[in-house]
Amino acid sequence: MVRTADCAPIALAAEEGVVGVAHGGWRGLLGGVIAETAASMRRLGATRIHAGLGPCIGPCCYSFGAADLDRVAARLGETVRASDRDGRPALDLRAAVRAAALQAEVELIFESESCTGCDHGRYWSHRVRRDAERQGVLAWRN
Repeated sequence: MVRTADCAPIALAAEEGVVGVAHGGWRGLLGGVIAETAASMRRLGATRIHAGLGPCIGPCCYSFGAADLDRVAARLGETVRASDRDGRPALDLRAAVRAAALQAEVELIFESESCTGCDHGRYWSHRVRRDAERQGVLAWRN
């Protein structure tokens, strides 16, 4: 299980019964959290890995510093650049997860479109509302 407020919760699974979860914050994505999770799964026998991306903060609510945005774009590509609702530079966290999954040869088969910042009442957001609570993603074998 991984708990998140605005970061990307990512569930991974392979037909061989190997599952994993990853906490996809921008620093973790830069550090290769999806690739490392997939590598661990492959060491356990996973071949073709699929992933689902849960609700996370959208670029509309995620203004981002220029220097850090440049770092993420250099690692994961220009598609991570966006603008927030006020026209300021923003990080598109979903695009960053898509790029990291592609680099790790993980097929992203589900992607929530919900923004944790906008969807008050359904999701917690530390960045937008300073919520202390978190939502979680859980993966298991059955």
